Amino acid sequence: MPLDGDQFHAAVYNVVRQIPPQRVTSYGHIAKLIGMPAYSRHVGQALKFLDPNANPPVPWHRVLAASGTISSRGPGTDGASRQRDALVAEGVDVTTTRAGDFKIDLRVYGWFPAVGSVDIGVEAEEENGEGEGEDD
Repeated sequence: MPLDGDQFHAAVYNVVRQIPPQRVTSYGHIAKLIGMPAYSRHVGQALKFLDPNANPPVPWHRVLAASGTISSRGPGTDGASRQRDALVAEGVDVTTTRAGDFKIDLRVYGWFPAVGSVDIGVEAEEENGEGEGEDD
């Protein structure tokens, strides 16, 4: 069952909280883990609008592009540098490509658990009220 907007954000945050320190994963893998594999860009948007005072904290910096690069936040922003700094502070090696992008070796630092092995923390509501109040 698909998740509504609030459930989607809650599921993203719940899964991201489970990424261990010194490990990273991709937006797409988070989307797969919450059962919405076509929504990797929405994962990025959920993290973009994350409350910086979220409690417990959400380690947004551990989520990258599928290529292992830190996604650009656009000209004049320092989000990529802040993400690099947070990863380096955890002990993750971040290299700079010839194009100036920050990259992490996913073979070394990747965290890609199997779908269904991570608690997403929410349950999608049944469509059309199925399973609610019906006699068995």
